[in-house]
Amino acid sequence: MRVAIIGAGLGGLTAAAELAHAGAEVHLFEAADAPGGKARQVPAGGRMVDAGPTVLTMSWVFEALFDALDERLADHVDMRPAEILARHYWPDGSALDLFADPAASEAAIAAFAGGEEAARFAAFSARAKRIYRALAPVFIEAAKPTALGAARGVGLSPRVLADLAPWHSLWSALGRELRDPRLIQLFGRYATYVGGSPFASPALLMLIWHVEAAGVWRIEGGIHAMARALARIAEARGATITYGTRVAEITTGGGRATGLRLEDGRRIAADAVVFNGDPSALGTGLLEGARVATRPVPPHQRSHSALTFTALARPSGRPLAHHTVVFGSDYRGEFDAIARGHLPPEPTTYFCAEDRARGAAIGPERLFAIINAPATGDTRPLPQEEIDRCLTSMHRLLSRSQLALNLMPETVTVTAPQDYERMFPGSGGALYGLSPHGAIAGLKRPGARSRLPGLYLAGGAVHPGAGVPMATLSGRQAATALMADRGSMSPSRPAAMLGGISTASRTTAPMRSPSSSSSAPSSRPTTPGGAAPRPKITAP
Repeated sequence: MRVAIIGAGLGGLTAAAELAHAGAEVHLFEAADAPGGKARQVPAGGRMVDAGPTVLTMSWVFEALFDALDERLADHVDMRPAEILARHYWPDGSALDLFADPAASEAAIAAFAGGEEAARFAAFSARAKRIYRALAPVFIEAAKPTALGAARGVGLSPRVLADLAPWHSLWSALGRELRDPRLIQLFGRYATYVGGSPFASPALLMLIWHVEAAGVWRIEGGIHAMARALARIAEARGATITYGTRVAEITTGGGRATGLRLEDGRRIAADAVVFNGDPSALGTGLLEGARVATRPVPPHQRSHSALTFTALARPSGRPLAHHTVVFGSDYRGEFDAIARGHLPPEPTTYFCAEDRARGAAIGPERLFAIINAPATGDTRPLPQEEIDRCLTSMHRLLSRSQLALNLMPETVTVTAPQDYERMFPGSGGALYGLSPHGAIAGLKRPGARSRLPGLYLAGGAVHPGAGVPMATLSGRQAATALMADRGSMSPSRPAAMLGGISTASRTTAPMRSPSSSSSAPSSRPTTPGGAAPRPKITAP
């Protein structure tokens, strides 16, 4: 069977590796000159800086994937747990570190906001864990969750409903859990992990804290190193990856996808196609032949975009950690501005100090910064004057927070929503697909099977959602659905079915899911012609 894949993001690379491992003839085409998609790198002063996702959680997702590929994760990427999950600064001079050790986080919050608030934090953490356990099987593992299926899976007990609080936004739910406004702001920021505002996103996003508290991992070489590892494995299994090549059309025949037409005119015949990009590009007709595959995403339903920059710098003042957040003083005002299509007047800024992963950096260090922005890259590109005002305001905020970056100007690269729109057409610059706003927003993402037979979807804009592990899972789900629909793969490689037999991890130091007593098993084998099985990656 021949499969054509569009896009070498983590979802596309995962699908390529699994399908090639199962015996398919895989041809992957990527417009950029390197793998990774949003997990990209940008040059700065002769060095490369990660300029995409920087936080890796849910390490058991990658354990299960590499096990399914008959590989050891540790042989391909150097993953190490972060002791400090993140450092947080406020303009009033206060600061708080959160730790991988739950007791250390609770003690830090007690010193920061008092013993009573630390007790409330412990109760909030327990609630976040319960929400995760309730939703993981019916959302993350389900190939395409429905409202009815989710309700049946979660159950309708008063405790579950109280935890989920479907009638509350994340912000209002946090206000019932915590009292210190700085902590509400800190945990409210998790809505931005999926491109939303805490004032409009559902309370269930509290589960993100449980995911992060279960472990943040740093990778030597950044998240981009994971993309390169998957590309190497896919190619070792026989996949062909062609970079610097754009696809103009998904060809169809007989009511199904039949291959690709490249911009240079070449045609690639295929039995199935996997699209690893923003599904809105299909729905809006940016790729000929596949408009029927998905519905276009209206601009008002897009997730947020970002204004980012990479640079070499010599930070001074209070120290940065590997992950540092500097909060503005008017959080609601930031999201009100974004809703109006503008940059925040005083932007909360996230920094990844990549060279601090092993301690204090010596000499100029690599920095990547993220500011939330509207996804208007195709309808209202941000004027340079507005970008300059926002960055100036950021530097003033840093000064109030007793920080200075001391950037090396010749190394600075700024990326605005219009730049993300050019890199990821059809998105408007939205980095997370659909907006997470509303109680059932998670049910609206397209699943692995598109509305065009033979065309499958992968990436952070499809189910199960945004983020490095979720995009990776989407690739597994696309490969699983494709193989289930096509039936058996090559009989000469029976052990290479997606997921194979559930086995324990083969790494020297197993990475475990939250509260799990054993390594996460890989997915069950597919049944020829049957429904797609679900990769099992969560704790029981």
